[in-house]
Amino acid sequence: MKASKVAQYGLITALALVLSYAESLLPPLGVPGVKLGLPNLAVVFALYRLSWRDACVISLVRVVLVTLLFGNGAAMAYSLAGAGLSLAAMGLLWKTGKFSPVGVSVAGGVAHNAGQILVAMAMLETSRLAWYLPVLWISGTVAGVLIGIVSGVLVKRVPDNK
Repeated sequence: MKASKVAQYGLITALALVLSYAESLLPPLGVPGVKLGLPNLAVVFALYRLSWRDACVISLVRVVLVTLLFGNGAAMAYSLAGAGLSLAAMGLLWKTGKFSPVGVSVAGGVAHNAGQILVAMAMLETSRLAWYLPVLWISGTVAGVLIGIVSGVLVKRVPDNK
């Protein structure tokens, strides 16, 4: 792997870590489980600037590092499920070439919430949590639009050093 690629991975992963930490400092948004998804800025940027595989690596490294620094085993299960479904949804839409960073980010936010609810339902052995999905999907859509707009601006404005 080229040194420039390693440096890009490092910078984008560091940005994702900083955004994760910054998000943890924000006050709760009033609804349990609702977050802005600031680290997704780095993942969407990596998806459009590098590749889906690179975005997956960056996302996985971020999830593991954030969990080791600030979380626990349960947090890792929730994060991996959310990130995995999010990356799958974003990758599918991105690959078509028909969706902007906003559309891709919205799909990622909604899929992330679905992944986390699925883990919660499995851990608590109940399907009753499914009622909460519409609340999280609304918040995931709003956050996805905001993150997608900012990611789109970054993709256009940050020079590509290929």
